[in-house]
Amino acid sequence: MIYDVLIIGGGASGMSCALLLGSAKEKAFASDKNIGIVMHQKTSAMTRGMFNNVLGVGPNTPGTEILEKGVKHLHFKYPHIDQIDNEKVIGVDGKKGDFTVTTNKKIYKTKMLVVAVGASNLFNIEGLTQYVEPHSSLPPEKEKIQLKNTKHLVTDGIYVAGILAGWISQLAIASGSGAMVASDILREWNNGKPVVIHDSIEE
Repeated sequence: MIYDVLIIGGGASGMSCALLLGSAKEKAFASDKNIGIVMHQKTSAMTRGMFNNVLGVGPNTPGTEILEKGVKHLHFKYPHIDQIDNEKVIGVDGKKGDFTVTTNKKIYKTKMLVVAVGASNLFNIEGLTQYVEPHSSLPPEKEKIQLKNTKHLVTDGIYVAGILAGWISQLAIASGSGAMVASDILREWNNGKPVVIHDSIEE
């Protein structure tokens, strides 16, 4: 199978991107799209966080709980999205429409990529390291990096989301970044027309 989009990273931005893409399943322009997400979460800063300042998240909620619920939410509501567990991406090669993504276990083909892993200076995905630069919104002593991008677009067919896109380390901001990337992809699938998707209480 060839994915239409493969998301690398199962943290806040990656799962937010997947959720929005998944919610478009009933739209004609997205009904035949194959979507996957490599659910690598070990580098997510959320594993060390306790959250009290995020809309819709109850007080004293640990980040690990949010991640666990996100995985279940994605599986329950949008099971057509492939969740790839226990794999780490080590290389990317190709161009838009024909990317090869290599993990420590398998090789995948995809038309587009969303890179949504942590912003550690240990970032070492072969084929993407040429885009690495110092993080523009965090102090140098944090030793964080970002992928050079313009409005989340790294190069044709490759998006970056979350802290790795240059945003500061806040859950709501990282989630919004992932959703914005999904919106851009949906707009592309919809022949350049903006897409807004949400369910209605009246339905």
